[in-house]
Amino acid sequence: MSEIKRYTSSLPFPFSRAVCAGGFLFLSGQIPMDKDGQVVKGDIGVQTRAVMDRIGETLEMAGAGFNDIVRATVWLSDFSQFAGFNDVYKTYFKDGFPTRATVEAKLAFDVRVEIEVQAWVGNQ
Repeated sequence: MSEIKRYTSSLPFPFSRAVCAGGFLFLSGQIPMDKDGQVVKGDIGVQTRAVMDRIGETLEMAGAGFNDIVRATVWLSDFSQFAGFNDVYKTYFKDGFPTRATVEAKLAFDVRVEIEVQAWVGNQ
């Protein structure tokens, strides 16, 4: 039986930042927030960078990095921002991209982007 490890969140919401199980690391959806949990305002580039930076922090906490991501789900508040999102997103992946789904949706706190990822970390 494999162990489940939870990485708690300091935010006042009922979720973990990530959960590791069966060699995979599952990150909760990340919206553009700073380290203090305040929503980052700005265009799609600014918000995407904030999301990816927080994802990077969570991955590092679990001993992983962007190259370990195997799957991403992206929600954009307006699909017309797809190109601007991609311009920033692609800079985080040096050795190839994970699989990905991207959809348009109304997002919490009126942000422009939310991203959820799963990474392979093996049997840590």
